[in-house]
Amino acid sequence: MSSTVKWGILATGGIAVQFVNDLRLLPDAEVVAVGSRTAESARRFADTHGIPRAHGSWQELAEDPEVDVIYVATPHSAHHEATLACLRAGKPALTEKPVTIDRAGASALIAEAGRAGVFFMEAMWTRCFPAVAKALELVADGAIGRVTGVHADFGFVGPDDPTHRLNAKELAGGALLDLGVYPITMAHLFLGAPDHVRAWADLGPTGVDRNTAIILGYESGALASLTCSFVGDTPRTAAVTGTAGRIEFARDFFMPRGLVLRRGDGEPETFDLPHEGNGYHFEAAEVQRCLRAGLLESPLVPHAETLAVMTTLDRVRAEIGLTYDA
Repeated sequence: MSSTVKWGILATGGIAVQFVNDLRLLPDAEVVAVGSRTAESARRFADTHGIPRAHGSWQELAEDPEVDVIYVATPHSAHHEATLACLRAGKPALTEKPVTIDRAGASALIAEAGRAGVFFMEAMWTRCFPAVAKALELVADGAIGRVTGVHADFGFVGPDDPTHRLNAKELAGGALLDLGVYPITMAHLFLGAPDHVRAWADLGPTGVDRNTAIILGYESGALASLTCSFVGDTPRTAAVTGTAGRIEFARDFFMPRGLVLRRGDGEPETFDLPHEGNGYHFEAAEVQRCLRAGLLESPLVPHAETLAVMTTLDRVRAEIGLTYDA
């Protein structure tokens, strides 16, 4: 691989725009191609963002010999098809979270990556932030004692339009996959996979969850209390509680710029870890590091954790009676 990693962008929606913008923060990264279902959409995106080549199909992008790795930014329901095209063409892929709509799909993609011998990673960017690494380090060092609880919420006022992707059952819409994956990921990061799952949700007129509460239980006695919603603007904070203290992440915990450590009755310790952009460049940098090292998966976002979180999402869906047309 050359000194510059050449990226292809698959899909042209809002998250693709944010990723491309953040990728410019990496001096050894370059976006060289974009692919979409239509040539018009790809060309418009390429012209707007100064990308040299535009492909009118996912397959064309996957077969572009100038592309080293592809970022898959489609809606959830298309993640499997789009990523499969990349892997079968021998292209490493970074696929937006959740990597598919269920564990079976995620397992199939991981198996295909193994057969193809190419790198594959879920774009769970939260796992790649320096503030999350710092929190895990503090917990490992015993700063808050034994972890006994994780509390996290992610909610905002979403669109009323029934055709919007968040409300569209055929696009695997709803709060759980878009938002709930973040609180669940926080629970997995600090407590691991749960032994028990309980959940309740308000299913809206289109049949997707709009307001969801999740309790994860552990045989250790620990628990995680999590919510996701697009019917109200929640604090969007997270806390990891232990027998000797607490770690707090401020608003928008899923893209943290620092944390606060509270040990017993002592003065709080603030760790400021500011960064440019939104933070998508952290996961991109991890992909590039893995590619240069010849790895097939990331130790920060390992396949086993992708499957574990997807298993929990499946268990929550079963609890709340949520199905997807896809």
